[in-house]
Amino acid sequence: MTEQTRDPRLVVEVLSEALPYIQRFSGKTVVVKYGGNAMTEDTLIDSFARNMVLMKEVGINPVVVHGGGPQIGELLEKLKIESRFVGGMRVTDAETMDVVEMVLGGLVNKGIVNLINQCGGKAIGLTGKDGAQIRARQLRVEHQTPEMTAPEIIDIGHVGEVEHISTELIEMLAARDFIPVIAPIGVDADGRSYNINADLVAGKVAEALGAEKLMLLTNVAGLMNAAGQVLTGLTTAQVDALIADGTIHGGMLPKIRCALEAVKGGVASAHIIDGRVPHATLLEIFTNAGVGTLITDERREDLPD
Repeated sequence: MTEQTRDPRLVVEVLSEALPYIQRFSGKTVVVKYGGNAMTEDTLIDSFARNMVLMKEVGINPVVVHGGGPQIGELLEKLKIESRFVGGMRVTDAETMDVVEMVLGGLVNKGIVNLINQCGGKAIGLTGKDGAQIRARQLRVEHQTPEMTAPEIIDIGHVGEVEHISTELIEMLAARDFIPVIAPIGVDADGRSYNINADLVAGKVAEALGAEKLMLLTNVAGLMNAAGQVLTGLTTAQVDALIADGTIHGGMLPKIRCALEAVKGGVASAHIIDGRVPHATLLEIFTNAGVGTLITDERREDLPD
């Protein structure tokens, strides 16, 4: 639909539908994990930046945590540094960590900041090292086969997990109408840097802030049941059951566990949303239909089918 043919009544109807949601979430914090197609396709990049600015303008406090795996891989390839993966995680030696910091803390982070600012927002780029806001420890990876008497500990280098989130800097920026944009790089007590999964960082940031929502942008329509249908609303108990029976498996499992932990940790709701849809974050927050899977801690009698 073009600007010339858009029905003004439709615009008014959309705004009217959004009003109660704007009133409900004004003053609340929403943590958004940004990655996947939404970070690589031009139209989606522009809509994401506009979404963040609009959310801020109506009184919501967005906090962005971004990934950048493909961009890291591209630069490593150009520098002829071999990438190795263990259990889907990049083995990160000191040389690779330098590239990770360059890409996540520099190229990707500042690109997102610039886009938001070009759309009229006030974004500030950070890594977890700024203000020591993400305290990290090295991630222990264990491998065991049936014939082994004890698990083997695999050293994957500068890959970390969150030990603690300090929210002082994020809260100060949000209170002054800035949009924090955080690269998932943490630091340990000895000053060593660690690359941390962006979903995990977003979940822990949402918990620490007591966020209203955690929104994880993905490259799928949402969490699906065995029949391939999107489950639009689930409780934590229902998600636990879907993990136990194997419905949730493979690459979706870590993302769902991150969302599950956040809700159990006090975040009001977590959303697995389709980042391939333009304006996905606004559609999920401000419309009745939404564009993904909502997870809450409210008890429900029936599991969506």
